Amino acid sequence: MSKSEELYTPVPTQWVGPMLLSGNIASGEVSVPLATYETPLWPSTGRGARVSRACDQGIRCTLIDERMSRSIAVRSKDAHSVSKVWELLSTRFKEIKSVAENTSRFAKLIAMNKQIVGNLLYIRLEYETGDASGHNMVTKASDAILSWVLEEYPDVEYSSISGNFCTDKKVSAVNGILGRGKNVIAEINIPRDICKKMLRTTPEKIVQLNIEKNLVGGIAAGSLRSANAHFANMLLAFYLATGQDAANIIEGSQGIVHCEVRDDFLYFSVTLPNLILGTIGNGKGSHAIEENLRQMDCIEDKEIGNNSRRLAALCAATVLCGELSLMAAQTNPGELMRSHIMMERQS
Repeated sequence: MSKSEELYTPVPTQWVGPMLLSGNIASGEVSVPLATYETPLWPSTGRGARVSRACDQGIRCTLIDERMSRSIAVRSKDAHSVSKVWELLSTRFKEIKSVAENTSRFAKLIAMNKQIVGNLLYIRLEYETGDASGHNMVTKASDAILSWVLEEYPDVEYSSISGNFCTDKKVSAVNGILGRGKNVIAEINIPRDICKKMLRTTPEKIVQLNIEKNLVGGIAAGSLRSANAHFANMLLAFYLATGQDAANIIEGSQGIVHCEVRDDFLYFSVTLPNLILGTIGNGKGSHAIEENLRQMDCIEDKEIGNNSRRLAALCAATVLCGELSLMAAQTNPGELMRSHIMMERQS
Protein backbone atom coordinates (compact mmCIF):
# COMPACT_ATOMS: atom_id res chain seq x y z
CA MET A 1 0.00 0.00 0.00
CA SER A 2 1.40 3.40 -0.97
CA LYS A 3 1.81 6.12 1.64
CA SER A 4 -0.60 8.33 -0.26
CA GLU A 5 -3.37 5.72 -0.22
CA GLU A 6 -6.05 6.55 2.33
CA LEU A 7 -7.23 4.11 4.97
CA TYR A 8 -10.71 4.25 6.45
CA THR A 9 -11.82 2.95 9.82
CA PRO A 10 -15.55 2.14 9.69
CA VAL A 11 -17.73 3.39 12.53
CA PRO A 12 -21.25 1.89 12.84
CA THR A 13 -23.83 4.52 11.93
CA GLN A 14 -27.59 4.61 12.37
CA TRP A 15 -30.21 7.26 11.71
CA VAL A 16 -32.17 8.37 14.79
CA GLY A 17 -35.50 10.13 14.84
CA PRO A 18 -37.30 11.94 13.53
CA MET A 19 -37.15 14.74 16.08
CA LEU A 20 -39.73 17.53 16.01
CA LEU A 21 -38.03 20.95 15.89
CA SER A 22 -39.09 24.59 16.10
CA GLY A 23 -37.25 27.86 16.74
CA ASN A 24 -35.27 30.48 14.83
CA ILE A 25 -33.05 28.07 12.85
CA ALA A 26 -34.90 24.87 11.97
CA SER A 27 -38.44 23.51 12.10
CA GLY A 28 -40.34 20.34 11.25
CA GLU A 29 -39.41 16.69 11.62
CA VAL A 30 -35.85 15.60 10.89
CA SER A 31 -33.71 12.52 11.53
CA VAL A 32 -29.98 12.60 12.24
CA PRO A 33 -27.10 10.13 11.72
CA LEU A 34 -25.05 9.03 14.74
CA ALA A 35 -21.73 7.19 14.30
CA THR A 36 -20.73 5.32 17.45
CA TYR A 37 -19.54 2.06 18.95
CA GLU A 38 -21.77 2.68 21.98
CA THR A 39 -24.83 0.96 20.57
CA PRO A 40 -27.29 1.95 23.38
CA LEU A 41 -26.86 5.56 22.26
CA TRP A 42 -29.13 5.00 19.25
CA PRO A 43 -32.25 3.74 21.08
CA SER A 44 -31.67 6.10 23.99
CA THR A 45 -31.46 9.19 21.75
CA GLY A 46 -34.34 7.76 19.75
CA ARG A 47 -36.49 7.76 22.90
CA GLY A 48 -35.80 11.46 23.35
CA ALA A 49 -36.77 12.02 19.71
CA ARG A 50 -40.10 10.22 20.26
CA VAL A 51 -40.77 12.42 23.28
CA SER A 52 -40.19 15.52 21.13
CA ARG A 53 -42.89 14.40 18.70
CA ALA A 54 -45.35 14.03 21.58
CA CYS A 55 -44.85 17.64 22.77
CA ASP A 56 -46.25 20.89 21.39
CA GLN A 57 -43.54 22.66 19.34
CA GLY A 58 -41.17 19.76 19.99
CA ILE A 59 -37.62 20.96 20.66
CA ARG A 60 -37.15 24.72 20.28
CA CYS A 61 -33.63 25.59 19.14
CA THR A 62 -32.38 29.17 19.45
CA LEU A 63 -29.12 30.44 17.98
CA ILE A 64 -27.66 32.88 20.51
CA ASP A 65 -24.34 33.77 18.88
CA GLU A 66 -21.68 32.52 16.45
CA ARG A 67 -17.97 33.24 16.14
CA MET A 68 -14.67 31.43 15.67
CA SER A 69 -11.50 32.54 17.44
CA ARG A 70 -7.74 32.39 17.18
CA SER A 71 -5.42 34.08 19.69
CA ILE A 72 -2.08 35.45 18.61
CA ALA A 73 0.63 36.12 21.22
CA VAL A 74 3.47 38.65 21.24
CA ARG A 75 6.05 39.68 23.79
CA SER A 76 7.89 42.87 24.67
CA LYS A 77 10.31 43.99 27.39
CA ASP A 78 7.67 44.63 30.07
CA ALA A 79 3.95 44.92 30.84
CA HIS A 80 3.89 48.69 30.20
CA SER A 81 5.14 48.18 26.65
CA VAL A 82 2.61 45.54 25.66
CA SER A 83 -0.16 47.49 27.38
CA LYS A 84 0.62 50.52 25.23
CA VAL A 85 0.61 48.33 22.10
CA TRP A 86 -2.87 47.04 22.99
CA GLU A 87 -4.14 50.59 23.53
CA LEU A 88 -2.91 51.55 20.07
CA LEU A 89 -4.31 48.40 18.44
CA SER A 90 -7.71 49.07 19.99
CA THR A 91 -7.93 52.34 18.02
CA ARG A 92 -7.06 50.65 14.71
CA PHE A 93 -9.77 47.98 14.51
CA LYS A 94 -10.88 48.95 10.99
CA GLU A 95 -7.32 48.57 9.68
CA ILE A 96 -6.89 45.22 11.40
CA LYS A 97 -10.27 44.07 10.09
CA SER A 98 -9.17 44.93 6.54
CA VAL A 99 -5.92 42.97 6.94
CA ALA A 100 -7.86 39.90 8.08
CA GLU A 101 -10.58 40.06 5.47
CA ASN A 102 -8.13 40.38 2.60
CA THR A 103 -7.18 36.74 3.29
CA SER A 104 -10.63 35.22 2.73
CA ARG A 105 -14.00 35.78 1.05
CA PHE A 106 -15.81 34.56 4.15
CA ALA A 107 -13.76 35.54 7.22
CA LYS A 108 -15.22 38.63 8.94
CA LEU A 109 -13.39 39.98 11.99
CA ILE A 110 -16.03 41.00 14.55
CA ALA A 111 -14.18 41.44 17.86
CA MET A 112 -10.84 41.49 19.68
CA ASN A 113 -10.18 40.65 23.33
CA LYS A 114 -6.94 40.70 25.28
CA GLN A 115 -5.10 39.26 28.26
CA ILE A 116 -1.76 40.59 29.48
CA VAL A 117 0.48 38.34 31.56
CA GLY A 118 3.80 39.89 32.53
CA ASN A 119 5.42 41.03 29.31
CA LEU A 120 3.12 38.86 27.14
CA LEU A 121 0.11 40.11 25.17
CA TYR A 122 -2.55 37.61 24.07
CA ILE A 123 -5.00 38.91 21.47
CA ARG A 124 -8.12 36.84 20.91
CA LEU A 125 -9.41 37.53 17.40
CA GLU A 126 -13.03 36.54 16.74
CA TYR A 127 -14.55 35.98 13.29
CA GLU A 128 -17.63 34.99 11.39
CA THR A 129 -16.72 32.12 9.05
CA GLY A 130 -19.79 31.40 6.90
CA ASP A 131 -20.63 27.71 6.57
CA ALA A 132 -17.14 26.50 7.56
CA SER A 133 -16.14 25.69 11.12
CA GLY A 134 -13.27 28.02 10.30
CA HIS A 135 -10.14 26.56 11.92
CA ASN A 136 -7.86 27.19 8.94
CA MET A 137 -9.69 30.32 7.85
CA VAL A 138 -9.17 32.15 11.14
CA THR A 139 -5.59 30.93 11.46
CA LYS A 140 -4.75 32.33 8.02
CA ALA A 141 -6.41 35.66 8.82
CA SER A 142 -4.76 35.84 12.25
CA ASP A 143 -1.37 35.04 10.76
CA ALA A 144 -1.75 38.05 8.48
CA ILE A 145 -2.73 40.23 11.45
CA LEU A 146 0.25 38.95 13.44
CA SER A 147 2.64 39.85 10.62
CA TRP A 148 1.05 43.30 10.40
CA VAL A 149 1.40 43.85 14.17
CA LEU A 150 5.08 42.86 14.11
CA GLU A 151 5.71 45.25 11.23
CA GLU A 152 3.78 48.16 12.74
CA TYR A 153 5.17 47.76 16.26
CA PRO A 154 8.87 46.84 16.22
CA ASP A 155 9.01 46.85 20.03
CA VAL A 156 7.09 43.55 20.15
CA GLU A 157 8.30 40.10 19.11
CA TYR A 158 6.60 36.94 17.92
CA SER A 159 5.51 34.44 20.56
CA SER A 160 2.86 32.20 18.92
CA ILE A 161 0.24 32.16 16.18
CA SER A 162 -2.01 30.33 18.67
CA GLY A 163 -1.48 31.43 22.26
CA ASN A 164 -4.15 29.21 23.92
CA PHE A 165 -6.45 32.16 24.65
CA CYS A 166 -8.52 30.85 21.70
CA THR A 167 -9.09 28.20 23.31
CA ASP A 168 -8.82 25.33 20.80
CA LYS A 169 -9.65 21.73 21.84
CA LYS A 170 -8.95 22.30 25.52
CA VAL A 171 -11.12 22.81 28.60
CA SER A 172 -11.37 26.49 29.50
CA ALA A 173 -13.68 29.14 30.90
CA VAL A 174 -13.08 31.71 28.18
CA ASN A 175 -14.98 29.92 25.42
CA GLY A 176 -18.16 29.70 27.47
CA ILE A 177 -17.86 33.37 28.43
CA LEU A 178 -16.87 34.88 25.07
CA GLY A 179 -18.14 32.13 22.76
CA ARG A 180 -16.43 29.89 20.22
CA GLY A 181 -18.41 28.32 17.42
CA LYS A 182 -22.21 28.29 17.51
CA ASN A 183 -23.97 29.08 20.79
CA VAL A 184 -27.27 27.18 20.68
CA ILE A 185 -29.91 26.50 23.33
CA ALA A 186 -32.42 23.66 22.88
CA GLU A 187 -35.56 23.53 25.07
CA ILE A 188 -38.63 21.35 25.46
CA ASN A 189 -41.79 21.39 27.60
CA ILE A 190 -42.87 17.84 28.45
CA PRO A 191 -46.31 17.13 29.94
CA ARG A 192 -46.33 15.07 33.13
CA ASP A 193 -48.19 12.19 31.50
CA ILE A 194 -45.55 11.97 28.75
CA CYS A 195 -42.81 11.90 31.41
CA LYS A 196 -44.59 9.00 33.09
CA LYS A 197 -45.55 7.08 29.95
CA MET A 198 -42.47 7.52 27.73
CA LEU A 199 -39.66 8.29 30.20
CA ARG A 200 -40.94 6.27 33.19
CA THR A 201 -40.24 9.15 35.56
CA THR A 202 -41.66 12.46 36.86
CA PRO A 203 -40.67 16.11 36.35
CA GLU A 204 -39.72 16.32 40.03
CA LYS A 205 -37.32 13.38 39.79
CA ILE A 206 -35.58 14.84 36.72
CA VAL A 207 -35.13 18.24 38.40
CA GLN A 208 -33.81 16.66 41.61
CA LEU A 209 -31.36 14.50 39.66
CA ASN A 210 -30.10 17.52 37.73
CA ILE A 211 -29.41 19.37 40.98
CA GLU A 212 -27.77 16.48 42.79
CA LYS A 213 -25.86 14.95 39.85
CA ASN A 214 -25.09 17.63 37.28
CA LEU A 215 -24.87 20.71 39.50
CA VAL A 216 -23.72 19.61 42.97
CA GLY A 217 -21.88 16.54 41.67
CA GLY A 218 -20.20 18.66 39.01
CA ILE A 219 -19.08 21.21 41.60
CA ALA A 220 -17.73 18.44 43.83
CA ALA A 221 -15.76 17.08 40.88
CA GLY A 222 -14.39 20.49 39.95
CA SER A 223 -16.17 20.67 36.58
CA LEU A 224 -15.48 23.86 34.60
CA ARG A 225 -18.52 25.55 33.01
CA SER A 226 -20.05 22.11 32.64
CA ALA A 227 -23.15 20.59 34.23
CA ASN A 228 -24.39 17.68 32.17
CA ALA A 229 -24.58 13.89 32.15
CA HIS A 230 -23.07 12.94 28.79
CA PHE A 231 -23.17 15.68 26.13
CA ALA A 232 -19.91 14.27 24.69
CA ASN A 233 -21.57 11.00 23.66
CA MET A 234 -24.06 12.63 21.31
CA LEU A 235 -21.58 15.25 20.13
CA LEU A 236 -18.95 12.70 19.09
CA ALA A 237 -21.46 10.51 17.27
CA PHE A 238 -22.94 13.53 15.48
CA TYR A 239 -19.52 15.00 14.63
CA LEU A 240 -18.21 11.75 13.15
CA ALA A 241 -21.34 11.26 11.05
CA THR A 242 -21.21 14.80 9.65
CA GLY A 243 -17.48 15.17 8.97
CA GLN A 244 -16.46 17.43 11.85
CA ASP A 245 -13.15 17.71 13.69
CA ALA A 246 -14.03 15.33 16.51
CA ALA A 247 -11.49 16.83 18.95
CA ASN A 248 -13.76 19.86 19.27
CA ILE A 249 -16.12 17.88 21.48
CA ILE A 250 -13.73 18.84 24.30
CA GLU A 251 -14.99 22.42 24.42
CA GLY A 252 -18.32 21.44 22.84
CA SER A 253 -19.25 19.23 25.77
CA GLN A 254 -18.82 22.11 28.23
CA GLY A 255 -22.55 22.74 28.40
CA ILE A 256 -25.27 23.08 30.99
CA VAL A 257 -28.57 21.32 31.66
CA HIS A 258 -31.23 23.53 33.22
CA CYS A 259 -34.70 22.23 34.05
CA GLU A 260 -37.73 23.23 36.12
CA VAL A 261 -41.14 21.89 37.14
CA ARG A 262 -43.76 24.19 35.60
CA ASP A 263 -47.29 23.29 36.74
CA ASP A 264 -47.82 19.88 35.13
CA PHE A 265 -44.85 20.14 32.76
CA LEU A 266 -41.12 19.50 32.83
CA TYR A 267 -39.13 22.34 31.27
CA PHE A 268 -35.84 20.81 30.10
CA SER A 269 -33.01 22.64 28.31
CA VAL A 270 -29.44 22.16 27.14
CA THR A 271 -27.13 25.13 26.61
CA LEU A 272 -24.23 24.54 24.22
CA PRO A 273 -22.08 27.68 23.82
CA ASN A 274 -19.22 26.02 21.91
CA LEU A 275 -20.59 24.00 18.98
CA ILE A 276 -17.74 24.05 16.47
CA LEU A 277 -18.98 22.59 13.22
CA GLY A 278 -19.52 23.36 9.56
CA THR A 279 -20.99 22.05 6.33
CA ILE A 280 -17.98 22.76 4.12
CA GLY A 281 -14.24 22.28 4.52
CA ASN A 282 -12.08 19.42 5.75
CA GLY A 283 -13.94 16.17 6.40
CA LYS A 284 -16.82 16.94 4.04
CA GLY A 285 -15.33 15.36 0.90
CA SER A 286 -16.59 11.80 1.28
CA HIS A 287 -19.78 10.67 -0.40
CA ALA A 288 -21.20 9.31 2.86
CA ILE A 289 -20.73 12.61 4.71
CA GLU A 290 -22.18 14.67 1.86
CA GLU A 291 -25.19 12.36 1.66
CA ASN A 292 -25.77 12.64 5.41
CA LEU A 293 -25.69 16.45 5.20
CA ARG A 294 -27.98 16.40 2.18
CA GLN A 295 -30.55 14.22 3.91
CA MET A 296 -30.62 16.70 6.79
CA ASP A 297 -31.11 19.62 4.34
CA CYS A 298 -27.79 21.15 5.39
CA ILE A 299 -26.30 21.74 1.93
CA GLU A 300 -28.81 23.46 -0.35
CA ASP A 301 -29.40 26.85 1.35
CA LYS A 302 -27.69 29.56 -0.73
CA GLU A 303 -27.49 32.16 2.06
CA ILE A 304 -24.00 32.02 3.54
CA GLY A 305 -24.02 30.52 7.03
CA ASN A 306 -27.55 29.10 7.03
CA ASN A 307 -26.49 25.50 6.37
CA SER A 308 -24.07 25.42 9.30
CA ARG A 309 -26.62 27.16 11.55
CA ARG A 310 -29.19 24.48 10.74
CA LEU A 311 -26.60 21.78 11.41
CA ALA A 312 -25.86 23.34 14.81
CA ALA A 313 -29.56 23.33 15.68
CA LEU A 314 -29.88 19.66 14.76
CA CYS A 315 -26.79 18.91 16.85
CA ALA A 316 -28.19 20.71 19.91
CA ALA A 317 -31.53 18.95 19.55
CA THR A 318 -29.75 15.60 19.33
CA VAL A 319 -27.84 16.37 22.52
CA LEU A 320 -31.11 17.21 24.27
CA CYS A 321 -32.70 13.92 23.18
CA GLY A 322 -29.82 11.81 24.45
CA GLU A 323 -29.37 13.79 27.66
CA LEU A 324 -33.06 13.67 28.53
CA SER A 325 -33.27 9.92 27.96
CA LEU A 326 -30.19 9.08 30.04
CA MET A 327 -31.24 11.32 32.92
CA ALA A 328 -34.69 9.76 32.93
CA ALA A 329 -33.10 6.31 33.14
CA GLN A 330 -30.91 7.40 36.05
CA THR A 331 -33.92 8.45 38.13
CA ASN A 332 -34.78 4.75 38.40
CA PRO A 333 -32.37 2.44 40.31
CA GLY A 334 -30.86 -0.23 38.07
CA GLU A 335 -32.46 0.91 34.80
CA LEU A 336 -29.25 2.21 33.23
CA MET A 337 -27.27 -0.96 33.82
CA ARG A 338 -30.12 -3.24 32.76
CA SER A 339 -30.43 -1.35 29.48
CA HIS A 340 -26.71 -1.56 28.72
CA ILE A 341 -26.55 -5.27 29.52
CA MET A 342 -29.59 -5.98 27.37
CA MET A 343 -28.30 -3.98 24.37
CA GLU A 344 -24.57 -4.62 24.52
CA ARG A 345 -24.14 -8.11 25.98
CA GLN A 346 -26.69 -10.18 24.13
CA SER A 347 -25.25 -13.37 22.65
